[in-house]
Amino acid sequence: MIKRIDIGPRMSKIVKHNGVAYLCGQVGDGATVAEQTRDCLARVEALLEKAGSSPQQILQAIVWLADMKDFNEMNEVWDAWVPEGHAPARACGEARLARPDLKVEIIVTAACD
Repeated sequence: MIKRIDIGPRMSKIVKHNGVAYLCGQVGDGATVAEQTRDCLARVEALLEKAGSSPQQILQAIVWLADMKDFNEMNEVWDAWVPEGHAPARACGEARLARPDLKVEIIVTAACD
């Protein structure tokens, strides 16, 4: 069974199937990569809770940066956020994001209830 949560005309914020929650890409507010990453991860956490999951249950994360020069700044926030012993499989790449002011987008897949 597939369950969609917060369905919009273009996408759902969460899709659950067979004990896995797929979150739509999350971006954050702020002027710096660190600020955007913190806000983005807070949004991820809220969606995980809504899906019956948590940061400890993240299976995979895909991080897109508008500029790879921001890799270390993003990782400082990421490393402080990821629960010790629960680091997911992760990829990070550079991409042109939806708006010029966006510096980071994170896509998460997690185990859920």
